[in-house]
Amino acid sequence: MSANERSGDIIHIEQLELAARIGVPDEERAEPQRLTLSITMWPRIDFRRLEEEVANTIDYAAVGREVKELVSGRSDKLVETLAEAIAAKLLHSFPIQRVRVELRKFILPDVKHVAVVIVREPASGT
Repeated sequence: MSANERSGDIIHIEQLELAARIGVPDEERAEPQRLTLSITMWPRIDFRRLEEEVANTIDYAAVGREVKELVSGRSDKLVETLAEAIAAKLLHSFPIQRVRVELRKFILPDVKHVAVVIVREPASGT
């Protein structure tokens, strides 16, 4: 466990609104539907070592833009597949040592939402 993981330094984005073409039947993917995304990111640099330099931290506005761009260009059957793609994109594009992705879909009657939650770290050697 790294020092940053022990310190608990995280950046969290709560319920980013997304429009995604997602669902098993073709008809469900025909039009974008509302999803929300919550992301918890463990940065590579401990907050105590940021030295007031924006370049040393995670640009959360850029995170939101990149996720929206990724999602807008996809059509997935499974929420799980989209969650994996989002996690992989974030780990590749930002100085993150771990990411937690919670993707919510509002599809079932009488249910507030259905959510998929994954936690991922970079593959060894990256």
